[in-house]
Amino acid sequence: MKLGVKASAAGYRLQEFAALGSTNDEAMSRVALGDPGRLWIVADEQSRGRGRFGRQWRSPPGNLYASLLLIDPAPPPLSAQLGFVAGVALASALRKMLGGDGKLKLKWPNDALYDGAKLSGLLLEGVCLPSGLFGCVIGFGVNCQSSPDEAPYPTASLRGIGAASADRETLFAALSDFVVDWLEIWARGENFAAIRAVWLDYAGGIGGPVRVSRNGSQRQGIFRGVDAQGRMLLETADGAVEIIEAGDVALG
Repeated sequence: MKLGVKASAAGYRLQEFAALGSTNDEAMSRVALGDPGRLWIVADEQSRGRGRFGRQWRSPPGNLYASLLLIDPAPPPLSAQLGFVAGVALASALRKMLGGDGKLKLKWPNDALYDGAKLSGLLLEGVCLPSGLFGCVIGFGVNCQSSPDEAPYPTASLRGIGAASADRETLFAALSDFVVDWLEIWARGENFAAIRAVWLDYAGGIGGPVRVSRNGSQRQGIFRGVDAQGRMLLETADGAVEIIEAGDVALG
């Protein structure tokens, strides 16, 4: 596994493991130890991989499990925008692997889908440090060689959809470089508008029906995009537009 050329030149580092409980947990432990950041943690497999809301992420060998540790990437109130920055970077890398295939879409807030099936997920975690700085970990899980068949939703893998390359090393090198590019464009939150515009170009389901589940309740309506902060805009049956800050989303 190697970093991309841009990532290496920008001072990013990489540590690889044959197996970990969770790359995010390992990266968060480095925050506590005072790591300066710009550190990628990659594992061949995970025994306790997880996604949003603590859900287990099945992590057999052959897929990409990588977490990026950043220290003070932006003021803490803007940190949620990093999920969109990471989503755009990952979508850019996946599109490169897929030769620009338009079936690749982003589902709010940041899952990547191929023809409606989940290809990857992101997990964003952070902590405010005693120094006053903010430590952030962005976890990437991408189905390269295989995808879970026991999931309660359709899944896909790069190999399964016939990508020109399903090699996790190739994907990681591209991803690490695109992260550098999009973090620079984002400019610590000063240019989220550019990230939002690209994210909307990748977005799936805009103008179509959507269901949002959160804390046992469900809202449904028409997905009208995201606002200037990245929150979902949901048009309800009476024509009102609600702002959704978090939740599980099902398109269609």
